[in-house]
Amino acid sequence: MENVKQEKQMGWEVARELEEKKKTIIERFMPEWRHIKAALGGVFVFFLVFLVGIWLAGNPFEPTVRIQSKWVVSHGLVGNDWGIIWSVVLIAAFFEFMDASAGMGFGTALTPLLLVMGFDPKQIVPVVMIQQGVAGIVGAFLHREFENVEWKFSPMSETVKLWMIIGLTGCVAVTISIFGVYKVLHVDKIWIKLYVAVLLLMMGFISIFQSRKDRPYRPGRMFGYAALAGFNKGVGGGGYGPVVTIGGLLAGVPVKSMLAVTAISEGTVSGFAIIVWLALLSSGVQIDYLLLPSMMIATMFSAVAAPYMTRVFPEKAWKIVVPSYCVIVAVICFWKIIPGVMAKLAG
Repeated sequence: MENVKQEKQMGWEVARELEEKKKTIIERFMPEWRHIKAALGGVFVFFLVFLVGIWLAGNPFEPTVRIQSKWVVSHGLVGNDWGIIWSVVLIAAFFEFMDASAGMGFGTALTPLLLVMGFDPKQIVPVVMIQQGVAGIVGAFLHREFENVEWKFSPMSETVKLWMIIGLTGCVAVTISIFGVYKVLHVDKIWIKLYVAVLLLMMGFISIFQSRKDRPYRPGRMFGYAALAGFNKGVGGGGYGPVVTIGGLLAGVPVKSMLAVTAISEGTVSGFAIIVWLALLSSGVQIDYLLLPSMMIATMFSAVAAPYMTRVFPEKAWKIVVPSYCVIVAVICFWKIIPGVMAKLAG
């Protein structure tokens, strides 16, 4: 009886019960009315943030400016001109779907791509923080409604405890990294991105080799993974989801529930990072919300569909998909940053 009670307090038994009750992909794919209502609610929230993004893209405050990045100059934007950037919408929609369904890939893969396209880090990182903050909180709600996870506060489930461990540790780490990199140290981003790519590659391969066996649950390991992920998030807006998600799998958390924990944790840390960025604005740092409307259009439907796909496909499939995608994200990062690394080494 004690073991059953302990299992019921974990927060991930609901996903196992769903797979036992609805054994086929087709059965899990057929939505109920409450699933449709939850999806419409998620779309509505993203639409509201899209409207806020339109307002912010017009630079309504003194610290918000149109940064003259290579992309802005090449497209002839002047003053506070802005528009929907459809190439960004398409790329962001793909990576958001993968991020919300596999727990990673949005900031990690999208940030270097946007840098190569000619956008400035201060046009990318704050916008990614806002997008991930909203997507993470909405995603946590949808994962619950789609029966991938339970959030129990009385008695407190392990999923809630993990959220607190990862979220609080990440908030401390993201504060240190944002102030340290953008205000104090001014570290060259190319070396930080190289470190993130190497880290993801190692963790992805380790998780692939470990995916066939169940690991004992060791939540204490998440303090280290959360600190490392928070540092990555503050530096470049990416490298958070892969470290937390793969770290959770290595700590013995079932993959579907870990995806939900990653969503709510990343939403918490990203939301806190937005506050840190606002604090930096008062010290003279300027940012540009040019990309925010495009990001929110990309998020509006992909971030709703992805948690439902997590529900539909079985746990054993995600055990392979998640670490494999981590390796793919790492390879994309290498592909984008190696020319910059070679240029730095050449002097």
